[in-house]
Amino acid sequence: MRILLIGLVLVLLTACGNKKEPQSIFDDNPQDTAGTVEGPTIAPDVIGDILQQIPSPLEISVLLKESGKKYNGTYLNSPDNTSKYNTNYKKALNLGIYGTDLGYTNIYEQNQDGVKYMASIKELANGLSIGQFFDIETIGRLATNSKNLDSLLLITTQNFNTINSYLQTQGRANLSVLFLTGGWLEALHITCEVATANPDNKQLKETIGEQKIILENIILLLSFYKESDQNMASLLTDMEELKKIYDKVKITYTYKESTFEVVDGVMVIKDNSTSTIEITPEDIASIRAATSSIRTKIIS
Repeated sequence: MRILLIGLVLVLLTACGNKKEPQSIFDDNPQDTAGTVEGPTIAPDVIGDILQQIPSPLEISVLLKESGKKYNGTYLNSPDNTSKYNTNYKKALNLGIYGTDLGYTNIYEQNQDGVKYMASIKELANGLSIGQFFDIETIGRLATNSKNLDSLLLITTQNFNTINSYLQTQGRANLSVLFLTGGWLEALHITCEVATANPDNKQLKETIGEQKIILENIILLLSFYKESDQNMASLLTDMEELKKIYDKVKITYTYKESTFEVVDGVMVIKDNSTSTIEITPEDIASIRAATSSIRTKIIS
């Protein structure tokens, strides 16, 4: 699977070896249902399994650059919008969105824009009382060298699990789900925009089609909170509408036995199974419109 989620590698980076004790979290907005929520805890390996379905950010870098499309900042959520997000629900979703936007700026080496998004990420993280997990200096250094990103994927997953575990102890595991959802939605939005501008790119079309499986997992995660969180219940409804469109996309999986091969002197297992994705231009247009509608609600 390929999905434009390079931002997760950046936004979820934590300070290596950070021993600082977490600060207490207080929900100062009683109307904000994304504070402390009564609901089931989600085991870290559940979200970890979803993260593992996200490929190396370098794959996406290659995909976008091969599309031949230039950097377009209008695809992104303005970093100046942070003042609009005055609930934990909006902060968490847009933290994920800004993470993906930061990744997009990184792909095109737009460092000035990247600095703005890093500042917005830090502001939202502080607003959620999880700023202690974010080392902006480290993020800034790594964001200027895309060669580091591939090797950081595993570390990032582990660090995300650390944040997720911490939030669960605070009764706020739903924020982890919102981070993922916001980042994924922005990724899908950008991919749809690039694909629309480059309609003959088969790989971009397939990338959009592959998100059917990720969407099903996100819906499952959101459904855990539909009885206890009215905001997440509303978001779930929107995602279920998007799923109705994705139901028209057909993915056929063909199993082939794995084989061994030597890569750089190391024996590895090669997955020879393949998948075929059937998605029409009309499907992509509908997915793009629905994604844009959901995103507008989140970033406004």
